[in-house]
Amino acid sequence: MNIEVLLTEAEIAQEFTESIEARDLPEKFFYWFQHSVRSWRALAQDQAHQNLQNMWDMCSERVRQCTGHFKNQIPIVSFGAGDGLKDRRLIESLQAAGRAVRYFPVDASQAFLETACESVESDEADVTGIKADISSPVHLVLASDACESPKLVLMAGNTLGGFDPMEQIRHIASAMHETDRLALDVELYSDGANDLAIQPLEHAFAFAPLQAIGIQEEDGEMRFELKRDERHQGLYMAARHFQANRDLRLSVLGKDILIERRERIFMNFRYLFTPDAFRWLLERHGKLKILEIAASSDHRYTMAVCAK
Repeated sequence: MNIEVLLTEAEIAQEFTESIEARDLPEKFFYWFQHSVRSWRALAQDQAHQNLQNMWDMCSERVRQCTGHFKNQIPIVSFGAGDGLKDRRLIESLQAAGRAVRYFPVDASQAFLETACESVESDEADVTGIKADISSPVHLVLASDACESPKLVLMAGNTLGGFDPMEQIRHIASAMHETDRLALDVELYSDGANDLAIQPLEHAFAFAPLQAIGIQEEDGEMRFELKRDERHQGLYMAARHFQANRDLRLSVLGKDILIERRERIFMNFRYLFTPDAFRWLLERHGKLKILEIAASSDHRYTMAVCAK
C-alpha cells in the first residue's frame, strides 16, 4: 500500500488538542478516532446514504462521457475520499467500459484512507493514497498535482458542505486545469432539514469525538441549529454545539483541559443548498461550467460534473 503523507498523525494530534482548547472542532476530527470511524460506518448504512450511492451509480455513465477527451488511463483524485465506496463503484464502471484508472484518494483519516486504498487495489487499479487536510489550499494543490492533467476530481458525500463552500469551491477550482473535470454532490435544503439533523445515527456520529476524550451524554447537551448564510440566498448551515452542564476535567492526549459548566464546544457543521444556490456557487462564484447535473431519487442530493 502506497500512501504519501502531507499531514502526520502527530500534527493531527496537536491540532486536536488546540481545537479542544479553542472549543471548536473542525471537520477532519470527526473521522479520526476509531469510535468516529465506527459511528460513520453505521450512519453510512442509512437509507438516505443509499439513495446518494444510487445517484452516483445512476450517473456513472454521465461522468464517463465527460472524460471522453482523456487518454486511455483516467487519473482520479478524490478529495475527502473516506472509505472510497462511492469512488469504487465509479471506478468499476469506468473499468467495465475498458478504461484504465489511476486512483488518488485524499483524506486526513488514516483508517479510511487505508480502506479506500485496499478496496480499489483488489480491483487491480493503480492506487496512491494521500494523507492530507483538504481544508488547506496548499494541500489541495499538492494532492491535485500528484498526477498530470487531464484528471477527474471527485468530492462525494456532500464533502463540500463540510467546509465554507464559497471558499472551498474557489480553492478546488484554482487547483484544476482546463482539461480536468470535477464531479461533486451536495445535500439539498428542505423544510425538514432540522428534523434530519437530530436523527439518532447522526447524533451518535456528532458525539463520537467527544466520547473519545471521555465526555458522556449526561455531561451536557448536544444542540442543533439551522442558520441562513446571509452572503447568498439559498445557502444554509446546519450547525451544532455541545454545552456542558457541569465542570469537566479532561485529559486530551496527555494535556489537562477544564471545560467549565455552560461552556460550549462548537462542532463541525454541514451546508445545505437550494438547487439555484448550488448552480450559482459553481457557475458564478466558482467560475466553473456545468456539463451534467442530476438529483437523487428522493431529491435530497444533487450532483454535477463541471469543467473549468
